Amino acid sequence: MQQSNQRPLQSAQAVLTPSLVRIMAIASGITVANLYYIQPLLEQISRNFNVTQVSVGFVAMLTQVGYAIGMLLILPMADTIEKKRLILLMAALAGCSIFIVSRAGNIPTLAAASFAVGFTSIVPQLLLPLAAQLANPKDRGRIIGSVLSGLLIGILVSRTFSGFIGQYFGWRLVYLLATFAMIALFLFLFRFLPKCPPISNMPYRQLMTSIGGVIKKYAALRQASILGAMMFASFSAFWTSLVFLLNTPVYHMGANIAGLFGLVGIGGALFAPIVGRISDKRGPKFSVCIGLVVLIVSYLFFLLAGHQLWALIVGVILLDLGAQAGQVSNQARIQALDDNARNRINAVFMVSYFIGGSLGSFIGSLSFSHFGWIGVCIFGFITQAIAVVFQIRSFHTVDSVEQK
Repeated sequence: MQQSNQRPLQSAQAVLTPSLVRIMAIASGITVANLYYIQPLLEQISRNFNVTQVSVGFVAMLTQVGYAIGMLLILPMADTIEKKRLILLMAALAGCSIFIVSRAGNIPTLAAASFAVGFTSIVPQLLLPLAAQLANPKDRGRIIGSVLSGLLIGILVSRTFSGFIGQYFGWRLVYLLATFAMIALFLFLFRFLPKCPPISNMPYRQLMTSIGGVIKKYAALRQASILGAMMFASFSAFWTSLVFLLNTPVYHMGANIAGLFGLVGIGGALFAPIVGRISDKRGPKFSVCIGLVVLIVSYLFFLLAGHQLWALIVGVILLDLGAQAGQVSNQARIQALDDNARNRINAVFMVSYFIGGSLGSFIGSLSFSHFGWIGVCIFGFITQAIAVVFQIRSFHTVDSVEQK
């Protein structure tokens, strides 16, 4: 019955040129930045509204939760409607949500607007399956790595940008400038992004109910989703807690310095295409192992010498390298599973990924509030222990692409 409502994969109208890959990478970076402006500003916002660190940590978590719910409800639609139109709509709504954040007068309004920012800023996750769809299968890992490098640079530079602007001009100006950035991005995508036809005519209700079947069918998707969630939880816990650590008497640094740490991690973003090539040659399971080892080593630096600046810098570089290696490898693995369900597969993976990130943001701030920096580090190790268990199990799973 389900088969009758689905038409075969259509040939794409666009050719994936290097310039189009760069456009996707830039758009991903600008939009994903919306989710991370808040992290270096948490201390400022808590003082502005006279609330606790846990309260603003909850607001940061709501942004991630909104992103996860937006991906769950919106991403599957990209299998059934023209993608450019959907991408433009979400970019416009993200700009409106960001503007509301800039004008928020209290914590409830800020929390609601932050959730809306997350819900609408899903443009990168619409662009990524599109890039995978248009890519040559032999180059898919490299292409995914290139688009994800733009995404990670956006995450890291957003912290530097918001840290500096927030420190000297206030946190509201950060979001006002971000509003103008989204307006510019909308115009840019309208001009340069090609149209891409849908790959299914399945009704939305049936499309959503089919997600359960997709999860059940692919053990590789289930494993990659848990791995991604745990790796991103450790990543988010660190970045949410960093601004609180830097404000302690040990460092006595402000949001501008917290933002500067984002630049330190850009090496991880530049490493993404290399990870993609390793994944193309050795397989994504192998490159996920690299990411896990690097993440664990980063938390060893944080735990043993996190109150020394040199160790914090080394740890940041390793943390971003490990997180990016895991993201690229897991994406390369799941994007090869089923061409006709690519956006639903990506929705499942990314929802899990950002649920992990939202929990990492909240538990990271909660751990710091109650147990200090050592609490954050212990949480990071717990997430990686879970990831290692699922990675070991993945070696007993034969992916559909490996059977071909």
